Amino acid sequence: MEKFRKLGICENVLKVLSNKKFTKPSEIQEKTIPLVLDGKDVIAGSATGSGKTLAFGAGIIKKVAKGEGIQSLILTPTRELCEQISEALGEFSYYKKLTVTPVYGGVPIGQQMKKLAYADIVAATPGRLLDHLKRNSIDLSKIKFLVLDEADRMWDMGFKDDVRKIIDKCPKKKQVLLFSATISRDLANFAEKYMNNPVEVEVDNYVDTSKLKQIYYDVRDSEKFSLLTHLLKTGGNGLSMVFCNTRRNADFVEKNLRGNGINARVIHGGMEQKKRIRVLKEFSERKIQVIVCTDVAARGLDISGVEQVYNYDLPKDARDYVHRIGRTARAGESGIAVNIVASRDYDNFSNVLRKNEGLVVKKSETPRFGRVRIEIPERTQGRGRGVHGRSARTSGDRGRSNQRNGRRPQRGGRAPTSSRGGRSHSSSRRFN
Repeated sequence: MEKFRKLGICENVLKVLSNKKFTKPSEIQEKTIPLVLDGKDVIAGSATGSGKTLAFGAGIIKKVAKGEGIQSLILTPTRELCEQISEALGEFSYYKKLTVTPVYGGVPIGQQMKKLAYADIVAATPGRLLDHLKRNSIDLSKIKFLVLDEADRMWDMGFKDDVRKIIDKCPKKKQVLLFSATISRDLANFAEKYMNNPVEVEVDNYVDTSKLKQIYYDVRDSEKFSLLTHLLKTGGNGLSMVFCNTRRNADFVEKNLRGNGINARVIHGGMEQKKRIRVLKEFSERKIQVIVCTDVAARGLDISGVEQVYNYDLPKDARDYVHRIGRTARAGESGIAVNIVASRDYDNFSNVLRKNEGLVVKKSETPRFGRVRIEIPERTQGRGRGVHGRSARTSGDRGRSNQRNGRRPQRGGRAPTSSRGGRSHSSSRRFN
């Protein structure tokens, strides 16, 4: 605990860290906490699982006083992340007895209005917070700290103008902390306008290949689901996350996994908030072993113990790939990221490899697997192959990865091969 104490963390938080068996601060905590306590505005890189909540929370908890109104506001892009931050700050401030209130859509606003009257710290999504501002049910006049968490994600989701409206309701004199995986031109312009001589904090943001194994299988479109089912059934009893690019695909995969005897549940933005929270809770408690999700679950959520990540669809944005695989191999534990690549994934996979040069993704020999029954949604039937395979009843024969149709994914026309030091180099051979 001495390393935490040297950072200037207050005794109330140190007690919590001791109870949680925390032994040493993460890199982002070590670099950020002293700056926050010193009153500096901070722009910090925020890799998934880096410990950023404590990085900004330690200073907030030390300086916020109980019962003097809302003094700290954390803006975040998703409901799940909002809930997670609220729970974490509530735990860290347990001995100081601060009231932390989450504010997000999808739940009755009246209950939130009652809780806001007693809040010391608020974590909120921009849309619902604007609803409260219009109703005059929240007072931001005493804000001392403003945190933008997953700022790049908020901008990608179109919250830029909402965030500016919220900031205009806060006092001009405040400490602004911005956490983002990447800093775009828009975010840089924002920082210049709203932050006071911010200090930039850089931390290593690479995947530890000594802990995380990354592989891919090259399969026919019609074999994707059968291979996924085989891998989940033979991959042990650890927690697994399966990523899809769309809600429709996520629903399809979850329904058919359950139909094939796999204890899976789905989570995406089209679900009711209570159901999403319940699924995450059951997953973290290991009541279910597999969740099928869109990228809403890839950013920021603290889900411990995930051993396997499966990319059923390869993401269009190369950054999302890093956030997805960052769900496993955390806190010194090992993990595996499996990419199931078919012809429709080649362009996205090539983009991921090209823009994440430090990653080592090795081709793996496709195992033999049995064909499984699947139920194709009605609107994809009668249209030839459809998006899920050639047949409305079955998917896949056996593991064969040769003589595929369509373009192979390439990295600048070449395929990566691994080398020491976690870097990827190229060869003259294509994926085959």
